Amino acid sequence: MHTLSARSAKAGSADRWFSTPAIVASCVGFILIGALQSLYGPALPALREEFGLSPSGAGLALSAHFIGGVTGVLAFDRAYGRIGNRALLGVSYALMAVGGIAFALAPNWPLALLGALVTGLGFGGIDYGLNQLFATGFGRRSPAMLNILNAHFGIGAIIGPALIGALGADRYPAVFVVFAVLAALLLIPLGGVRDRTPDGGPQPASATAPAAGVSARTASLLGVFVLLYVLHVGVEAGVGGWEPTHLEAVGYGTALAASATSVYWLMLTLGRFLVAPLTLRWSEPAIIAVSCAGMSVCLLAAVLPGAAPYAYAGVGLFIAPIFPTGLPWLKRAVPAAQRAGALVIAASMVGGVAAGPVLGRAIELFEVRMVPAVLFVLAAVCLAATWWLTRATRAVPGAPRG
Repeated sequence: MHTLSARSAKAGSADRWFSTPAIVASCVGFILIGALQSLYGPALPALREEFGLSPSGAGLALSAHFIGGVTGVLAFDRAYGRIGNRALLGVSYALMAVGGIAFALAPNWPLALLGALVTGLGFGGIDYGLNQLFATGFGRRSPAMLNILNAHFGIGAIIGPALIGALGADRYPAVFVVFAVLAALLLIPLGGVRDRTPDGGPQPASATAPAAGVSARTASLLGVFVLLYVLHVGVEAGVGGWEPTHLEAVGYGTALAASATSVYWLMLTLGRFLVAPLTLRWSEPAIIAVSCAGMSVCLLAAVLPGAAPYAYAGVGLFIAPIFPTGLPWLKRAVPAAQRAGALVIAASMVGGVAAGPVLGRAIELFEVRMVPAVLFVLAAVCLAATWWLTRATRAVPGAPRG
C-alpha cells in the first residue's frame, strides 16, 4: 500500500509537468525530429546529383545536422533553469522550422549545410529538453516513459524515408518544408508545459557543474558511458544514412532500398515500445547488453547481400532500447557528475557527426559492401563497453539491480 501511494504521489508530481495535450505534443515533437534526421539518407542520391557531390561530401549534410544537435544540447543545458522551459522548447521548434525550410530551398551546397546546421540546433534542444523533462517528471517509471517518448522518434524516422520512397528523392525539398511547418505548429501547445520545477528551486543547469574533486572512478565511468553513446548513435545514424546506398550497391532497387530503411526505423520504434514494460522487470545493464550483442550479430549478417534488408531490420530492433534505457542507469551510476546526462547526449551526437563522412570515406577507399563490416566493429566495442560498465557499476551504491 505504501508503495502504491508513493507511486501515485510521483505520478501526480509528473502530471504537473505537462498537460495531456502537452504530453501528446511532446511525442509529436519526437516524431518530427525522427523524421527530419531520417530524411537525409534517402535524399543523398538527389543531393549528390543536384550539387555535384562525392559520397563523403553528401554525408556532410547529416554531419552538419548533428553538429547543430551537439550545440543545441549544450545550449539548452546551459540555459535550463535560467529561461523557462516553454521558451527553450519554443526556440528549438522555431529553429527546426527555419532550418528545414532553408535546407529545402537553398540554392547552393554551403547554404544547404547551414540549413541542416540550424535544423540540428533545434533538434538538439528538443532531444535533450524533452528527455530531461521526462526523466525528472516520472520517477520510477522514467525508463518506461523515456522508451515510449523515444519510440515516437522512430515513428517519424519511418515516415520520412517512406515519403521519399513514395515521392522520389528529387522531391525531398517539399518533404522538408512540410515537416518544418509542422514544427512551427508545435509552438501552440507549449502553454501546457510547466515552466519551472515543482518546488520552485533552481533547475539542474544552475547547479550541475561537477565538483572539482570528481574521482578517477567517476571519470572512468562517465568516459565509458560517453564511448557507448558515441558509438551506438554512430551505428544508428550510419545504418539510417547509408543503408539505402548499400542496398542499391548490392542489387536492390531504389524504392525497395528506401522502404527497407523505413522498416529499419519501424523495428527501432517497435523495440522501444516492446522494451518499455521490460524495464520494470529487467535491469538496464541486462537490457543494453542483449541489445549490443543482437545488433552486432545482425550487422555481421548484413554483409551477406541476401540477408542485408532483414539484418538491418534486426539492428533496428536491438539498438532501440540503448539510448533511453541508458540514461537512468547513467544517472544512478554517476551521481557525482550531475551534468552527465547533457554530456553523454551531446557526445553521442559526435557519432552522428562522424558517421556520414567516415562511412563515405570507407566507401571511397574500399567499396559500399564495407558499410556493415565497419558498423559491426563499432557495435562490438559497444558490447565491450557495456560489459565493463556492468562490472564496474555493481559496486556503486544505488546501481541497477542485476
